[in-house]
Amino acid sequence: MAVGEAVFPQMPAIAGIRLGTARAGIKKAGRRDVLIVEVPEQARVAGVFTRNAFCAAPVHVAKRHLLHRASRYLLINTGNANAGTGAQGMQDANACCDALATLTHVASHSVLPFSTGVIGERLPVERICNSLPEALASLDDSAVAWELAGQTILTTDTRPKGATATCYVNDQKVTINGIAKGSGMIKPNMATMLAFVATDAEIETTLLETLLRDSVDRSFNCITVDSDTSTNDACMLIATGEGPSIVGHASLAAFREALDEVTGELAQAIIRDGEGATKFVTLDVQGARSRDEALDVAFTVAHSPLVKTALYASDANWGRILAAVGRAPVEDFDVERVVIDLGEVPLVEAGGRAPGYTEEAGSAVMARDEIGIRIDLGRGEAAATVWTSDLSHDYVSINADYRS
Repeated sequence: MAVGEAVFPQMPAIAGIRLGTARAGIKKAGRRDVLIVEVPEQARVAGVFTRNAFCAAPVHVAKRHLLHRASRYLLINTGNANAGTGAQGMQDANACCDALATLTHVASHSVLPFSTGVIGERLPVERICNSLPEALASLDDSAVAWELAGQTILTTDTRPKGATATCYVNDQKVTINGIAKGSGMIKPNMATMLAFVATDAEIETTLLETLLRDSVDRSFNCITVDSDTSTNDACMLIATGEGPSIVGHASLAAFREALDEVTGELAQAIIRDGEGATKFVTLDVQGARSRDEALDVAFTVAHSPLVKTALYASDANWGRILAAVGRAPVEDFDVERVVIDLGEVPLVEAGGRAPGYTEEAGSAVMARDEIGIRIDLGRGEAAATVWTSDLSHDYVSINADYRS
């Protein structure tokens, strides 16, 4: 189940980027489950990764290889996370990098590995390595290649997620494409489960890293399905250097806006495709003393099982929202200043139910597929937005049957 219609966009070619897929049979025979992304030699690559202490072997290897600043290939597999696999997992991740490096005549550190799927099982190295020639033979820069790549990286997702945007630098067009996967175990603490974004712009590495971190904080770090942070989260930004340089305030502002458009669209697509989701919920917190405070309030509401089940039931049980806001880690909370609106319906004012609120009006908003909740803390100028979903019977079923 997914909220809202979504059609994978017609992705333009990114000069210097080619994508190829293969069927390794990691978890299911006949399914595309291996993706190779080819990066030109002059490209700059930046990444952000999960902060989970049990981060997967490919996360360790990718971070180490990224330090060489010589990335030529991204190697992604689904069906197996290669997490919780100890020293053997590190050997297996390195073995896959070595195999691709041998076939493409590059150094092993020029390959960045990424995995997603079941935790605690050994990576099927032989199957992945045997599939590499098929993936390399299919390398292409077409819209079809981008869509196949989007399909290949899915796990419990119901549909591929892609976004594209353009901007102009000195009358030259810059293109940004991105794909992502994620549906459950969604509460990133850096990025999303897996996201790969590429642009034809030329961007210096330090600036590229800053642009990625900032954009991730405004997008992937503002979503949650179930408050679980994955062991394998990674978000990569590749600048091929085939297009115009991003230098100067005007070009930087234009590029940042286009990048935020791509990452924001991908982040919201993950929530719309959240496991068992029937509602897409936007939590706008205003009037905070800091952005972190606004995020604390938004995530406290977004993570409340009672709020999420009320959303699923279209039950205007506004007391659950009130209680969640009140237990957020905010010092010197003055509840008399707090204002909460459910859609266009005033919900809470002056410490209690807003005058004129009716159950009928609240229920009408809760019955919608897309719901907005606005919370004004009345204590400052900072604000933040978080996107989340409801909690349904299907979420339990999907995760109970995940390894079946």
